[in-house]
Amino acid sequence: MFSISPAISRASTFSGHHHLHRNNHSIPHHFPPPPPPSHHRNPKLLHLRKTFQISAIDAAQPFDYESKLSDRIAKSKTLKIAIVGFGNFGQFIAKTLVRQGHTVLAHSRTDYSAVAADLGVAFYSNADDLCEEHPEVILLCTSILSTDKVLRSLPLQRLKRSTLFVDVLSVKEFAKDLFMQILPLEFDILCTHPMFGPESGKNGWNGLPFVYDKVRIGGDEARVARCEKFLDAFAREGCVMKEMTCAEHDQHAAESQFITHTVGRVLEKLNLDSTPINTKGYERLLDLVENTSSDSFELYYGLFMYNKNAMEQLERLDLAFESLKKELFGHLHDVLRKQLFETRGQSLGALQKPPALSKLPPNGNGMMLPSRSESQSDSGTS
Repeated sequence: MFSISPAISRASTFSGHHHLHRNNHSIPHHFPPPPPPSHHRNPKLLHLRKTFQISAIDAAQPFDYESKLSDRIAKSKTLKIAIVGFGNFGQFIAKTLVRQGHTVLAHSRTDYSAVAADLGVAFYSNADDLCEEHPEVILLCTSILSTDKVLRSLPLQRLKRSTLFVDVLSVKEFAKDLFMQILPLEFDILCTHPMFGPESGKNGWNGLPFVYDKVRIGGDEARVARCEKFLDAFAREGCVMKEMTCAEHDQHAAESQFITHTVGRVLEKLNLDSTPINTKGYERLLDLVENTSSDSFELYYGLFMYNKNAMEQLERLDLAFESLKKELFGHLHDVLRKQLFETRGQSLGALQKPPALSKLPPNGNGMMLPSRSESQSDSGTS
C-alpha cells in the first residue's frame, strides 16, 4: 500500500476536474472559469465601461456637493430666534425675520397662534415647550413694566447655556442691569433699541437708526458670529447701525424720545383738529400726536420711570415753558407801558387849561351855574 498526501490529492482532484471540464463532461465543478487574459479583452468594451463609470461619478459628485454646500451657506446666514412677547411690536419684527429666512418661534401670554400661522411663525403657549426647542436667540419684545416678571418666568434651565438674550426696550440701563442680575454668566447679552416701530417703519427700515450694545458676548468664534448674524438682520434692511453704551443711549433718548412723547401727549390734551388752512408745520404736529398717541401710556410711563435722565428733561421742559411765558409777558408789559405813557403824554399836550369859573354863585340862592359859553364871554370882556 501507499498513501497520498493531502496536497497531492487536492492537486489531482483539481486537475481531474479541469480535464473533465475541457472534455465537456457533465460533472459539476465549484471553481469559476478563470478570466481571459488582459490582451484577449475587448478594448472597446473596456473603454465604454471606464467612460460610463467616470461619467456617473462626475454627474453625482458635484450635484451632491453643491446641494450640501448651499444648505451650509443658507444655515450659516440664518438663526433660530424665539420672540417672547408676540404683541404688536413682536409681530412687526417677526415679519422681516421670516422674510429673511430665519426660523422664528413665538411665545406670549395671549393666544396669537392664528396670527403666528399667517406669518409663518411657530407659536408656543407654554414657555417650557418653547425653550426645549433650543433657540439660538431669545428676543424679548415685552413692555418695559413687564420685562422683569417675564424674564424671571422663563425656564432658563431648558435652554442651551450659551443662548443669546436680546431686548428691544426703549430704556437700556434698566435692561442691562436686569439681564446681568437674572441671567447666568454663560448666557450672552445684547442690548438693542430699534429707533422705530410699526408706524414709523411700515414702509421699510432703510435709513432708520438701530442702537446696540454688546454687553456680554462669548469669545469663541461661533458666539461672535451668532451676534453678528443677528445684527446683520437689521443692517440688511438698511438700518443705520449705532453702537453705544447703554448709559449713552439713555441720555440721548431722554433728550429726544422722551421729549417727543411728552410734547405729543401735551398736544393730544388740546384735542387739535385739522383745519382748511393747515400749514406744513401744523400737519407735522398732527402727525406727532397720531404717532405718540398710538403707543400705550404704559410705554410713556416706562420711559419716565426707568430712565433716570427723564426727570431732568421734564423739569427743563417745565422751566423752558415758564421762561417762554415770562418772555412773552415781558414784551407785552413793555408794549402796554409804552402805549400807556405815550398816549397820556399826547393827551396832556393837546388839552387846554381847564376854564375857571368867573365867580362863585351865592351860597344857597338856588341859581343855576353859568354855562361854559357865558363864562368864556365874561372872561373875554373883562
